[in-house]
Amino acid sequence: MAKRATKDRSKVKKVMHEYKEGTLKSGSGETVRNRKQAVAIGLSEARRSGARIPKKRSSRGSSSKSRSRKS
Repeated sequence: MAKRATKDRSKVKKVMHEYKEGTLKSGSGETVRNRKQAVAIGLSEARRSGARIPKKRSSRGSSSKSRSRKS
């Protein structure tokens, strides 16, 4: 598996630092209290700055397959 670029690592690191300090704000202006939301904000900022980050895979296909097997 390929390593991610330093640009996206530094963005996520900065955002997680803000999250831990309690200064990270979401788009609506509320303070972020969820760790997963903080990571998502960091990745979206990195994407906006030009880092190549793959989008999260949808688990929709695998769940429909498992449902059809059970029936």
